[in-house]
Amino acid sequence: MGITSADGDSESASLLVPHPPPKIPRDSFHLAYAIYFTLGAGYLLPWNAFITAVDYFDYLYPDASVDRVFAIVYMLVGLTSLLIIVAFAHKWNSVVRINLGYALFLVALLAVPLIDAWYVEGRVGVYGGYYGTVLMVGLCGLADGLVQGSVVGKAGELPERYMQAVVAGTAASGVLVSVLRVLTKALYSQDASGLRRSANLYFMVSITVMLLNIIFYNLAGRLPIIKYFNDLKSQAVNEEKEQEGDLTGKAWRSTLWDVMRTVKWYGCGIMIIYVVTLSIFPGSITEDVHSSVLKDWYPIVLITGYNMFDLVGKFLTALYLMENAKMAVWASFGRLLFLPLFYFCLHGPDLFRIEVPVTVLTCLLGLTNGYFTCVLMILAPKTVLLQHSETAGIVIVLYLVTGLAIGSVVSWLWVL
Repeated sequence: MGITSADGDSESASLLVPHPPPKIPRDSFHLAYAIYFTLGAGYLLPWNAFITAVDYFDYLYPDASVDRVFAIVYMLVGLTSLLIIVAFAHKWNSVVRINLGYALFLVALLAVPLIDAWYVEGRVGVYGGYYGTVLMVGLCGLADGLVQGSVVGKAGELPERYMQAVVAGTAASGVLVSVLRVLTKALYSQDASGLRRSANLYFMVSITVMLLNIIFYNLAGRLPIIKYFNDLKSQAVNEEKEQEGDLTGKAWRSTLWDVMRTVKWYGCGIMIIYVVTLSIFPGSITEDVHSSVLKDWYPIVLITGYNMFDLVGKFLTALYLMENAKMAVWASFGRLLFLPLFYFCLHGPDLFRIEVPVTVLTCLLGLTNGYFTCVLMILAPKTVLLQHSETAGIVIVLYLVTGLAIGSVVSWLWVL
């Protein structure tokens, strides 16, 4: 497939720079790692808040397929914003993109509870509120494109453990919201008032994390290890300018095309991972499976199981990183087997439709999603020169969001 794998397992790993200085500053107290972990959790938390509050939105808007509509709007808007970022990444500073993205997240997350409090007021069928909420989902998709592409791109310029931190953080956000959902379901009544209080809690937690992420991100640039790699990139960029001139117009398009060709198989692997995952989760998990024992706890148990094992998979790369990229890509395509397996669980013999096989499959879906996503996202930016690592990271996120968008559309086939 023309894949080039990279070696190295430390902070002095093989970043492709012209003249790497001999000594890398320590990440004291693992502060930079913790910040990038939190940044990864932050940009996915708004999406998790929307999809976890689906019980309340289903109550308010019973004639709408809320979770599927949310998924399509979020992913398609995010994909569009990423295309724009890829085209103009060389002209638009990542600091501006990330801060603007978090500001948009805050606007959307604040607007949804306010729409409910001042306009919907807990009444069923006020579809003006539904359209306003969908608009805020789209705004979060735009913010996600700005933040996710840029954070992953910046992590691509750093040693491998920081990309692992970002990707693990995305899984941690799912676990956090799942834990909140379990607690709210156990503590709050499952009537309109209880569902409303639960949804408001998800949004308030997300707003708090967004504010913290703005602070953390702007502090990260002052850490010695981050400044070190920023200086390395500046050195590499300046040397490239001296040799080839500014990357504008045709020169930028040529460089972008070279980066895309270099990482294309990594991107295809990530894309197919999320086509498979989003075609099944959360749509079929929340709407199409039923348990006479667990009743309305069943979707919550499945979503929590998926998120927990997704986190486990992303942390496993810190213990063992599959450096054979070709094998990782083939394993990603092998996840297509989940589609017929889940079809059997939905429409096959009763033996396959009980809780145990569905739960095991859901946990395996999360585990493989987490591990192979993390592997490919770690390896891909290390196949290009340091000054192009951010671009490679953004391109990989473009593949990821394309997979999310396709998977969201495919998920509708389960209801046909």
